[in-house]
Order: sequence, then structure tokens, then C-alpha cells
Amino acid sequence: MSLYLGLSQWSHPAWPGQLLGKDLKTTEHLLDYARVFKAVEGNTSFYGVPDTNSLQRWAGQTPDDFRFTFKFPATVSHQGRLADNITIAQDFIEQLRPLQHKLGMLMLQLPAACGPEQLDGLEQLLAALPDRFQYGVEVRHPAFFAKGEAERRLNRLLLERGANRIIMDSRPVFSCPPTTPALADAQQKKPKVPVHIISTGPAPVVRFIGHPEQPLNRPFWQPWVPRILAWLDEGKSVYLFVHTADNRLAPQLAAEIAAALHQPLPDFPGLAPGPQGSLF
Repeated sequence: MSLYLGLSQWSHPAWPGQLLGKDLKTTEHLLDYARVFKAVEGNTSFYGVPDTNSLQRWAGQTPDDFRFTFKFPATVSHQGRLADNITIAQDFIEQLRPLQHKLGMLMLQLPAACGPEQLDGLEQLLAALPDRFQYGVEVRHPAFFAKGEAERRLNRLLLERGANRIIMDSRPVFSCPPTTPALADAQQKKPKVPVHIISTGPAPVVRFIGHPEQPLNRPFWQPWVPRILAWLDEGKSVYLFVHTADNRLAPQLAAEIAAALHQPLPDFPGLAPGPQGSLF
């Protein structure tokens, strides 16, 4: 049982002096990040495979129990049919070889246009991938949230393949009018999909997209605490990735959630004391 708590990036302009050392080079930010968090959501791979030198450097900057969760490139998930992109997906995994001992999850993020007609291709793709890695699939097509045959078929497929259905919780972002440019941008770009809580594999994945104002997030993340603890009690690993609309205070939000899960993060600059008595 392991909780892999992380953010959507390990570097941000607001974090030096808060999460990261002030005098570090950008290429050194991962060192400080990995002293606090056990995982990171690797978004850069969606746009292109990181070069070998970068992968080797990242491997050397993180402890043995750190986990990277890279997204499959858009050439796999967003271009053409999934069944036609199997070789591209296999090549991508091979290119990650310098970091393969620290791969916690490979995430396939499908666009909203990818619907039930692609399920056969998804099954072929998952069947062709190396079984020594864990996989997560994020769907956005409305049919996969309608509790009908398409969603049942998707869930059965993921259960049979041992793949994890990624759960997106973007409710905080859409809970208030867009009062800041960052929030307006997030409401335009983040998917507004229902939260269907289901664990189809051994490592549930929750992507929590928080509001920039920390107190507004508590009603949304607090119900996750008993669910995540129950998954851990069942012997599952859980990946929890915390975002906010601008990610400025994402480390502090993650620390607040970690404390509620009885797995407090190591102290870091800018960490404020959590509220007392808000949960129990």
C-alpha cells in the first residue's frame, strides 16, 4: 500500500522560496521537489519524448521510491485510430528506458472526440503494451459518463486489462465565476466531466483540479479522504495529483490533503500550518 502524492509539474515561477530553493537552477528544481513529493504527473511527454540526457538526469535527481507518471504522446492518443498507433506507443515506452525503473504509471489521456467507436482499438492497444508497467486511461467523451452500455463496456475492458480508469475531479474550478484570468483560462481548458469513483485496476488515479483560493477546495477534497484511505487499506497504491488553476499554491493544497490522509509531507519553505479540527 503506497500513496503517491504529487503535482502536475516540479517547477513553477512562484515556487522558489516556497517549495524550491531560491538559488537552484531550473534543471535542479526536481531535486527539491522530490524531497517533498513521491510522484509527478509528466505532461511534457504529451508533446514529445524527453531526450535521453534529460531522462538520465531525472533518474539521478530522484530517490528510488519516486515515481514518474508520463502521458503517452498526442501522436498515440489524439491522432488517428488507437489501433493504428500501437507501434508508436511501444516505441515511446522503449524511449523511456533510462527511467523505466521509476515509471509508476503510463497515462493515456483521450480527447472528448474519442468515443465508444474506439473501444476495440483501445483494447488492442492495451493488449499490445508491456505488462510490466501500470497504465491509466482518462476518458472525456460524454458516453463514458452516461452510465449506459458504453461506460459499462469501458469499465469491463479496463477491469479485464487491469488498467486504471483515471478520475478527474474538476468541480472546484467550476464552482465559482471566473474572477481571475487563471481561473477563466482553467474553465476554458479543463474538462467539466462528472466524477465517477471507480477503481478498475490496482492503482487508482485521482487528478484533483483545485480553485486558487484554498478554503474553497475543502468541501471537494475532504470526501476523498475516506475513499483513498479505503483503497490503501485494500492494499492498492493510489496516485493523487493536485493541481490548481494557476498552480501557485498547489504545494500547500497538497500538503493540507496529505495531513488529512495521515501522511504529512516533509516541511518545506512556505508551508503554512494546516487548519485544526476541520475534518474530525
